[in-house]
Amino acid sequence: MSHMTALEGLAPMRPDSRPIVPDRVEDLGIPRSLVNDLVLRYLWLHGSGTLLALHETLKLSFPVLETLFHQLRQQQLLEVKGMLGNDYSFSLTAAGRAQATARTEVCQYVGPAPVSIMQYHEVVKAQAAHPRLSRNSLREAYHDLVIPDDLLDRLGPSLVSHQSLFIYGGTGNGKTSIAERILRIYEDTVVVPYAVEVSGHVIHLFDPVVHRLAQERDEILDPRWVICHRPCITVGGELSASMLELRLDDATKVFIAPCQMKANNGIFIVDDFGRQMLTPRELLNRWVVPLDRRVDYLTLASGMKFQVPFELMVVFSSNLDPHDLADEAFLRRIQTKVLVDDISPEVFDEIFRRVSDGHKVPSEPGGAEYLRQRCFASGATELRACYPMDIYKLVKAISEYEERPVVLSHSNMDRAVALYFAKSGKKG
Repeated sequence: MSHMTALEGLAPMRPDSRPIVPDRVEDLGIPRSLVNDLVLRYLWLHGSGTLLALHETLKLSFPVLETLFHQLRQQQLLEVKGMLGNDYSFSLTAAGRAQATARTEVCQYVGPAPVSIMQYHEVVKAQAAHPRLSRNSLREAYHDLVIPDDLLDRLGPSLVSHQSLFIYGGTGNGKTSIAERILRIYEDTVVVPYAVEVSGHVIHLFDPVVHRLAQERDEILDPRWVICHRPCITVGGELSASMLELRLDDATKVFIAPCQMKANNGIFIVDDFGRQMLTPRELLNRWVVPLDRRVDYLTLASGMKFQVPFELMVVFSSNLDPHDLADEAFLRRIQTKVLVDDISPEVFDEIFRRVSDGHKVPSEPGGAEYLRQRCFASGATELRACYPMDIYKLVKAISEYEERPVVLSHSNMDRAVALYFAKSGKKG
């Protein structure tokens, strides 16, 4: 691996910290040997190539590719087969194939050239979210939920500060729905790299499932970066310790970024907190530094540790008592705690009305009040925000089964309620 000078770690940036297209190999910020390996592996995999094909796959500028092409040709690692218009068509020489084979045994990555971990740090920190919110703008973000103003006023300050947030309260009261809609408060976009280089290793970062492409053009943006909406990742009971660490693909020798790294500049939601494979204490021990200092530490297969930014809003959602889940040290690092109370009859009736109107389903007069009474009569101890929608879905299923129109009638709701609430199996 060639030695990098201090300047080689700094790729060109704009005042807004978005990376611009590098036109020199030295400005890529990554080892030259790694860039050479990408070209050799591409030709080894495809048999031949052109500068245009390399540009589309490796996301490198034509001046950079031309420099690499002439250097590799001078080293007799590739040879020109002909011309395709104004472009060269070339393939590996015998010496080139031997070198490419050896480099492929070390790593099989053939894709967009990675960016340096140094530049990744700089860009992520510059893209830290600073949302400007008011009660009206927050109400607009939650326009499809029935949320009292006092709950909005408790949520607002925590969202403005973009610190960690603990949402707790009874089951079925909309905690997950509230958490998932936090993403709506952002109106800006961020840039995400396809991959990051650390000590000569490649970490694959861009995930099309997580990173939604934005309809935004930027002709001078370094094509190794993609313009995306701010990401949001939700994990539930499946969260394990391994999901928070680098994963090495044994077949390709490429590292896969952990979920919190993919969520940088966005939101990471831990749903049903306390019911994960990873215990709250284990998560605290893993994230005590990241939650405090906004940096995380990951470990390569060699055992080398390195620092990555932890520039995200972590949202914990749970129906368990916070003090039963974590000790004071953990709760102190979660900056704000918001209780989602049991809903009032007025809120319940408004949710019922929205369900009925939104699905264009007629209901009998007094339907909301009747459903409230039936829920309490069937064992409910308090009203839940989920009841109207859940009962509607059961009424719809009953009606479809019996091949008749869907109506939120008293008799239909009686049958749905009987299916919905569990009865004691004890006799006597």
